[in-house]
Amino acid sequence: MQRQIIITGFLLLSFLFPWKVLAKDYGKIYVFGDSFSDTGNVFNASNGIIPPSPTYFNGRFSNGSVWVDYLASDLGLTFNPKNNFAFGGATTGFENLGVPSLPGLQQQINSFVVGNQTADPNALYIIWAGTNDYLSYFFDSIPNPTKTIENLSAAVTSLAADGAKDIMVVNLPDLGKMPVANFDSQSSNFFNTLSSTHNSSLNTTLKFLSQQLSPDINIIELNVNSLFDKIIADPEEFGFTNAINSCLGRDLSVVPIDVPTLPVLCNPDKFLFWDEIHPTTATHKLIGELAFSALKPQSVPEASAGIGMLGGILSVIALLKRK
Repeated sequence: MQRQIIITGFLLLSFLFPWKVLAKDYGKIYVFGDSFSDTGNVFNASNGIIPPSPTYFNGRFSNGSVWVDYLASDLGLTFNPKNNFAFGGATTGFENLGVPSLPGLQQQINSFVVGNQTADPNALYIIWAGTNDYLSYFFDSIPNPTKTIENLSAAVTSLAADGAKDIMVVNLPDLGKMPVANFDSQSSNFFNTLSSTHNSSLNTTLKFLSQQLSPDINIIELNVNSLFDKIIADPEEFGFTNAINSCLGRDLSVVPIDVPTLPVLCNPDKFLFWDEIHPTTATHKLIGELAFSALKPQSVPEASAGIGMLGGILSVIALLKRK
C-alpha cells in the first residue's frame, strides 16, 4: 500500500511538472507556397531581378530571413533551398500572379511528387498559399474561396498519398489589415470577409482530411491569423511601433526598375510589414517561433501551477517513509 501511494505521488509530480518535450526530430523540411515562404526561387528564375536587392534580402520577399529559415534553425537544420518549391506570386492553383511562366501551388506539388516516388516520412512538409488567389482581385479576377480550399485540400491529399506524414498547413492573416488593402473601409472589409471565409473553410477541411486520411497522417494547422491579430491589437507587446503601414510604403518587388538604389529610411525592426504585402524579417521570426511551438507535442506548465499540491504530496511521501 505504501509503495502504491509513493508511486501515485510521483505520477502526480510528473503530471504537474512534465518533462519538456521538444519538436519531432525532422531530418528535412519541404516547402510549398508563395512569396511568404520563397527563399530565392523567383529571384533565381528572374536572374536576380525579382525581388530586387538590396531592398529585398537574398532573394527573399522581406528585409531578411523568412519564417522557414527561422523554423529550420529552431529545428537544428541547415535549410536546403532545393527542398523549397515555393514561388512568389503562386496561387493555390496552376497560375502565378507575378510571372505567368512560373508555377502555382499545384505545379509545385506535382514537381515534388514526380521527383520523389516516395516522400520521406521523417520530413516536415509545409503548405502556405492562398493570398494571391484573393489579391488577384486587383487584377480584375473574382476570388473564389471554395476553389482555393479545394486546391489546398488536393495539395495535402497528394503529399499524403506520396508518403508524407507530417504536413503543416498555414492559414491566412487578415488580408483586410494589410497595407495593400487597409487604405479604405470598403477594401478592408472585402478582404477581411475573404480571409475569414478562407480560414473557416480551411479549418473545416483540414479536420475532415484528418479523419479521412490514414491515421498516421499528422496535419498541423498553423494559426498565423491569430498571431497577426494579436500584433495589430498590441504592437508594442511584440516590439513594434507600427502594424498598419509598411516600412517601404509600397510593394517594390513588383517594380524593380531603379529600386536597388532606393534608401530605406524606416526602422524595419519596428514594423510588422516590410512592403504592402510582405512581413518584415522581425515578423517572420515570430511566425517561425509560432511554427516551432506548434510542433511540440506538449508544453511545460508554469512551476507555480502545482506548488500547493506539490507540498502536500511531498508531505505524504515523507510521512510514509518515516513509517
